[in-house]
Amino acid sequence: MGQMAKPKSPPPANRERGIERVFHLFAHLHERRGPIRIADLPKAIGAPRSTAYTLVRMLTNAGLLESVDGGSTVYFGKLMHIYGQDYIRENDLVRRGQEAAERLARETGETTELCMLHHDRQAIIHTSQGTRPFRVTSEIGARIPIPWTASGRFLLSHLSDDEVHDLLKSEDFVLPDGRKTTLDDFLRDRRKAERDGICVTKGLITAFTQCLAAPVRREGRVVATLCFVVPIDVDEARLDALKTMLKADASKLSLPTRA
Repeated sequence: MGQMAKPKSPPPANRERGIERVFHLFAHLHERRGPIRIADLPKAIGAPRSTAYTLVRMLTNAGLLESVDGGSTVYFGKLMHIYGQDYIRENDLVRRGQEAAERLARETGETTELCMLHHDRQAIIHTSQGTRPFRVTSEIGARIPIPWTASGRFLLSHLSDDEVHDLLKSEDFVLPDGRKTTLDDFLRDRRKAERDGICVTKGLITAFTQCLAAPVRREGRVVATLCFVVPIDVDEARLDALKTMLKADASKLSLPTRA
């Protein structure tokens, strides 16, 4: 009696497309900051309805997604939170960076962030809200165009001017209120930030705030920043004190270059 034929594995191209759709689905949920109707997923991730439903079923069974609202919508599952906690526990920089941001926020009352580079955007890895009556709230996971931020002046310091030009898009230089900045402005600010060890940008994301950032270096390369978001009218003495604290804590998070 002949052996039964083994089921054929999907072609590599199909497997890769399936993985890409999973990444696209996760990215879409992250950008939405909330659940999505399963019926809307095929259009959202550019997949056939049968494929989208299969992905939802597999990821839900695995605990990476959870159905809500009687099963009509889905969002991230509890396993994603568990994996995230594993990452924080084992990543020294993120763990200590979070602790530093939380302590600085307590000591100063200012909103404090830990930021890193994610592709061509600044990603807020952790934020600790300040205690001022008026403050800008920022969300963990937000991805912001590099030219909008003080941190961005440091996060691309490992790239040449030409590489920065190739990485950033023209729309990145259009600020939230429609004003435009330029690559030359960004490169000039980047050189000054490197000389000063601190960067201050005023009124870029909103007209009412300024951002202070100090670099965290590992093996000589900027891998993260600590950042204060403060009102635009903070006096110079206060600003100088905040700069000193920020630079000191960023230095403590940094590791020396190996000889």
